[in-house]
Amino acid sequence: MNLKHCYNFQQFRRLARKRLPGPIFHYIDGAADDEVTYRRNTEAYEECDLVPNVLAGVEDIDMSTTVMGKKIDLPLFLSPTALQRLFHHEGEFAVARAAEAHGTWFGISSLGTASIEDVGAAISTPKMFQLYYHKDKGLTNSMIERCKEADFDAIALTVDTIVGGNRERDLVTGFTSPPRLTLGSALSFATHPRWTMNYLFRKKFELSQLKDYVDEGTNISLSISDYFSTMLDQSMDWKAAEEIRKDWGKHFCLKGIMSVDDARRAVDIGATAIMVSNHGGRQLDGSRTPFDQLAEIVDAVGDKVDVICDGGIQRGTHVLKALSVGAKACSGGRLYLYALAAAGRAGVEKSLSNLRTEIERGMKLMGARSVGELSRNNLRYRNTVS
Repeated sequence: MNLKHCYNFQQFRRLARKRLPGPIFHYIDGAADDEVTYRRNTEAYEECDLVPNVLAGVEDIDMSTTVMGKKIDLPLFLSPTALQRLFHHEGEFAVARAAEAHGTWFGISSLGTASIEDVGAAISTPKMFQLYYHKDKGLTNSMIERCKEADFDAIALTVDTIVGGNRERDLVTGFTSPPRLTLGSALSFATHPRWTMNYLFRKKFELSQLKDYVDEGTNISLSISDYFSTMLDQSMDWKAAEEIRKDWGKHFCLKGIMSVDDARRAVDIGATAIMVSNHGGRQLDGSRTPFDQLAEIVDAVGDKVDVICDGGIQRGTHVLKALSVGAKACSGGRLYLYALAAAGRAGVEKSLSNLRTEIERGMKLMGARSVGELSRNNLRYRNTVS
């Protein structure tokens, strides 16, 4: 299989598995505990059916929407994810250029491998920074100030990593950042020479936002779950989130909201967006899926804040279902990380092109000329009442 023949999520996943050493692939692919929530994040969409309308005059389709004050050409964007240069040497810039080409949001992580400054200087598409609230307040504050200076458009505070999830695949494979050489991992690296040569001989791997404050993750190998459990501040609360929002002063998103009560509190502290997300099933296994929670959250706060459905997206029809419920847009990580691992920027662009085509085709078949014409009238649930 090659990139030309990657038409869907699962084909990108298979190609990524061929290209990556085992520990790196399973870091992307894995989730918490028994990975029940991870699987259900996508399965939830299959419990909901689309009801199309016809004879709607759909020659011209408008897929644009406005999220956090920015009009984007596609109701889908690329969630901030960590460690991207482990998956492909082009890392965040491959993802950012693909987002730029498709006119949509791009985000970088506190655990990113490209710096706030470099991304801010090079990328013109709307930019989000995903903030982890560290015990080291100098580190947390420095990232906010750097985002101000680099003219980022929004900060998303991740609120569902108060402790690391039990990611058992990482325990089995021994995955760490940076990768730790063991007997098992050495064999996997040796059988993936292209990845290994890129990792060893291109720009030194680093966590660009953290390296001047902590060695963990850049010079000291640590699992991501252990990083969350030891480096992040477990005393983070609503007051802390509100203080960050005030300090930042621009569009502010909370990533990891799953309950109506928390959605309402997000509005109360001045958030302009929330990402309904369970961290891709990587934190609390057995938790509800974003799509299953979406309707009640939209009903509670959808007229006060931009509601983004994050996670489980594998098809354009999944996006259409979330938009029909009332989300302003959708986002995801794995939907582009497999493509990044498969072929760098070209892979991410093809993944987004595939999804764009699916969304446009789906809207035409649904009889919707714009995303605003999608509604719950287009949906029927098999086993639940909406």
